Amino acid sequence: MRVIAIVGSDGAGKSTLAARLVAELRRQGPVEQLYLGQSSGRIADWIATLPLVGRPLDRYLRRKSEEVHARKSAPPGTAAAVVIYLLSRWRAHQFRRLLRKCRRGVLIVTDRYPQAEVPGFRFDGPQLAKTPGGNGLVRRLAASELRLYQWMAAHVPLLVIRLDIDAETAHARKPDHKLAELREKTAVLPRLTYNGAPILALDARAPAETVLDAALRATRAALATAPG
Repeated sequence: MRVIAIVGSDGAGKSTLAARLVAELRRQGPVEQLYLGQSSGRIADWIATLPLVGRPLDRYLRRKSEEVHARKSAPPGTAAAVVIYLLSRWRAHQFRRLLRKCRRGVLIVTDRYPQAEVPGFRFDGPQLAKTPGGNGLVRRLAASELRLYQWMAAHVPLLVIRLDIDAETAHARKPDHKLAELREKTAVLPRLTYNGAPILALDARAPAETVLDAALRATRAALATAPG
């Protein structure tokens, strides 16, 4: 599958590297950038623009999101579980777009990539699997969400570029993110295998040109040996 996935903590420079890779690789053929996060913030921003119901619904969704993160050891209630599940369905919708573009011969560079090894949206995994239990509907949604992530993770990228960074540097770049959450991310992400995909680990603290050059060399090498 002609996909180059860029992963790493917030503040590692994923979006910047993805955009620069796309700009360079366009000289060789069709290439597009695709964001594969769960898009909760972007969806909430869009909902807030809807007439009449937009702002109240936006506040409700953000409150439910905060409740989920605050209650790490307890399963979410039905309303929160439905919101989480819909976000995962949105991610799967974006993933189907990726597959259609790949079938048309487009090289895709993704910002983030879904995985089924470690639960939690923070790691691009299934959120409902993080806190098993709940009522019957919550459990059914959790099982369905897990299948979605297993299906997405089964599509192995041509190359995963992991941008490694320490939590303190990431926090200095993204001070609106909690340091504890960044520490959790920077500890977990290096352990992910992405279903056996080739992984290039780069130091995100290095100069941007150094990171870009290494990513370009690895991407071109991967494309040169890719089947078809």
